[in-house]
Amino acid sequence: MNIALLGGSFNPPHNGHISIAKQILDLSFADEVWFLPNYGQRPPKNVVSVTDRLAMTRLLELPKARVSTIEIDNKLDGETIHLLPFLPKEHEFLFIIGSDQLFGFAKWLRWEKLLKSMQFLVFPRVGFLNEPLFEGMRVIDDARLVTMDISSTKIRDRIKNGQPIDSFVPSAVAQYIYNHTLYI
Repeated sequence: MNIALLGGSFNPPHNGHISIAKQILDLSFADEVWFLPNYGQRPPKNVVSVTDRLAMTRLLELPKARVSTIEIDNKLDGETIHLLPFLPKEHEFLFIIGSDQLFGFAKWLRWEKLLKSMQFLVFPRVGFLNEPLFEGMRVIDDARLVTMDISSTKIRDRIKNGQPIDSFVPSAVAQYIYNHTLYI
């Protein structure tokens, strides 16, 4: 099976994550998408507990998508290279990154080996160039592609400022955030 990995802090997960996964599936880049919340953190600041992030990510609903706890179960440090030994050998894997990650990609730990280990699909992000591209990366360039200017950072800022988030996260995620008073 061809699996596309969508990793990140999911702090919180939002409709942009669902849109990316849905389009990867609709455009036949993968048979399944695995949401892959990380355990260890490279910054961002204001990261809620892994328990909360995992619970919220599990509230994302999309056919042919699931949550993988590989990074959490193995207490990995958030460096993608450390994920490789834990990926099931019976599948082929692609890794999805946003074009906002391209500028700093050469700072990822052992980035050259990552590119030799799996293909990287680059999802365009509003306001970011689709470069630099390295061998082993492919920009998703399709006239049907819909991009969104939504981010977890913007959602956290809206919560902190008392603004509604209901249009940006699934209702179950919004309810979880409100019930657990996260990001205030």
